[in-house]
Amino acid sequence: MSGFVARTAPATGVHDPLLVHALVVEDTALVTVDVVGLHEDDCARIRQRCTLPADRVVVHATHTHGGPASMPGRLGGPVDEAWLERLVATCAEAIDAALAAAEPVAVHAGYGADPGVARNRRRPDGPVDRALPVVHLRRPDGTLLAAVASYPCHPVVLGADNTLLTADYPGIVRRVLAERLGGPVLFVTGCAGDANTGHSAAASVSTAPAAGRTFAECERVGRLVADAAAAAATVPGPGRVAAARRDVALALAGPGIGPADVAAWEERAATAEPATAELLRCWAAWGRDALAAPGHPGSWSGSVTALRWGPAVLVALPGEPFAAAAQQVRAHAADGDTVLVAGYCDGCPGYVPPAEEYAHGGYEVAEAHRYYGLPGPFAEGGSERLVAAAAALLSRLSR
Repeated sequence: MSGFVARTAPATGVHDPLLVHALVVEDTALVTVDVVGLHEDDCARIRQRCTLPADRVVVHATHTHGGPASMPGRLGGPVDEAWLERLVATCAEAIDAALAAAEPVAVHAGYGADPGVARNRRRPDGPVDRALPVVHLRRPDGTLLAAVASYPCHPVVLGADNTLLTADYPGIVRRVLAERLGGPVLFVTGCAGDANTGHSAAASVSTAPAAGRTFAECERVGRLVADAAAAAATVPGPGRVAAARRDVALALAGPGIGPADVAAWEERAATAEPATAELLRCWAAWGRDALAAPGHPGSWSGSVTALRWGPAVLVALPGEPFAAAAQQVRAHAADGDTVLVAGYCDGCPGYVPPAEEYAHGGYEVAEAHRYYGLPGPFAEGGSERLVAAAAALLSRLSR
């Protein structure tokens, strides 16, 4: 399994299914996958294998921490290569199946009320993105072909003690909302890099059960989001469909450590309790690789995509953006648009903090890249580059 460095045990069963959903709107597509992330190379393979143009397809990981290891070299492993190859094929097949089954619809979009679930997990006064965009695709007779709902909260209601495969709260949202709306629902995780249901990232460095991280709590949280999404007032808009993509390069900072740091982590791991020891061993292994690598770590290259579906616009960002990025992107949208700003799209290399977050340090800024396997953290300015790319795409896709 993947998502918690402290959890080394394999999955012991299945609590709820991990799913692939594909939605095609004319010559654009969104495919969502219940995994913690997908490598950009595998996302590219999915886009290239399907029938539609690769630059008009978005591959999104819901970021559940209750799924199998899915990114070679990132967030734990090892990855089952045969399973990953089948996953890539399934995503492409799902897109082509949706394309083959296309039928006329009208696109309705709007926002639901804040369900009050997401909390800034880094500090009490930190920003929270409270948007809950919802899209309905309705047939001429009014029945629902499909819906999309998006919410910016980490799917980590379940903690590192859980060894059952689960989609976490997004699976509950989809199930409950599908029952209410009468058709299948895709869930898109928003910019949740600094948001969860109220615990710190450090709280997950433990395999001890926690009272607020149970399947019952997952059900409660998912139902709150689903209730708010079901009550959203969605309205139809102009039927134009369009897509645009822009390549981005995000600079990496140096590792910022020396041999003494690696030695200290190894020494502490020898006497630490098991979960902390696993974290320290992860850091030490990363540190040895980082120090052995020649030269500056350079940059990471990926892409930002925007899809317009009539009154709705999906802005797809890579990695783990923060709430501020979603708020800034939405500020560039046209009046009347319903904007879904998603993270975890077309590659998940790590957290991309806004410049103002670096002064606060913490796991997402200073430590997470070690578990992600990057040679260093993203340098300041990465989030701003994503926002600038998104703003340019929104301008191109304005109605």
